[in-house]
Amino acid sequence: MATTYEFTTEDIEYLRHGSTALKLRLYKARGTGPFAAVIDLHGGAWGKGSLEECKGRDEVLARSGLLVAALDFRDGNHGYPSALVDINYAIRWLKARAAQLQTRADLIGLSGQSSGGHLAMLAAMRPADPRYAAIALPAGSPAVDASVRCVAMSWPVINPLSRYRNALRGREAGAAWVGDIPERQGSFWKNDDNMSDGNPVLMLERGEKVVTPPALWLQGRPDPVHDYRDPESPVALNEPERFAANYRKAGGSIGLVYIEQAARQSAVSYDAVAAFLHEHMPVERAAAMAK
Repeated sequence: MATTYEFTTEDIEYLRHGSTALKLRLYKARGTGPFAAVIDLHGGAWGKGSLEECKGRDEVLARSGLLVAALDFRDGNHGYPSALVDINYAIRWLKARAAQLQTRADLIGLSGQSSGGHLAMLAAMRPADPRYAAIALPAGSPAVDASVRCVAMSWPVINPLSRYRNALRGREAGAAWVGDIPERQGSFWKNDDNMSDGNPVLMLERGEKVVTPPALWLQGRPDPVHDYRDPESPVALNEPERFAANYRKAGGSIGLVYIEQAARQSAVSYDAVAAFLHEHMPVERAAAMAK
């Protein structure tokens, strides 16, 4: 039977832009560690999300023995690539404090849901992009990069350009799921060129050299918001299968797991993410205060 860990939570400012402080919520399993770590990214169509929405998943991950950092980052009108700048910095910030936080710099992964899943994959594929790594750590910090061990995506918006156009088509057809998705996407991405540039699907299809860590795509069904076919795609596949095929062709390993849509925010989803992270970030379990 798997050990269940008690954990504490703490909000920490990891970066400041002028008067705006960005925080991460640290879920720390009790024990001596080291514990594998994951930075978790909220969704919200790049314009209306909060680290609070990660709470259910992050508590499950922490109880499984992971150090979890739910991240606040710039989105919305701050525009692309602001979120990637903050995420890239947060990865390096966590690595630089690995010993202090009872983790290891080589045992850090990313996870995220919806647009957060997209950001997790994009950050992982371009860890050394100078636009994303634009903010240096404080003087005297260890020399660390923003590479990660693995990426767990929950129903990611992997192709912002096709999803934007899909939402516009849905609005014309009167689809209830569309809501204000085009407006939220537009506030962050601004134009089609940005949605093409920061696009893991198109990056692979245009042959960009990227990093491909082990990945998980967890997808609910039915889900017209994330699981649809792009009519402009060169292949007759929905976006999950399209991305997975290209990722494998580029040398990456990715698992594509389908669940019932109603089970997305449940143990069915959260336990699958925890299992994947432990599989790809194995570490000797520390003695801890188990329930």
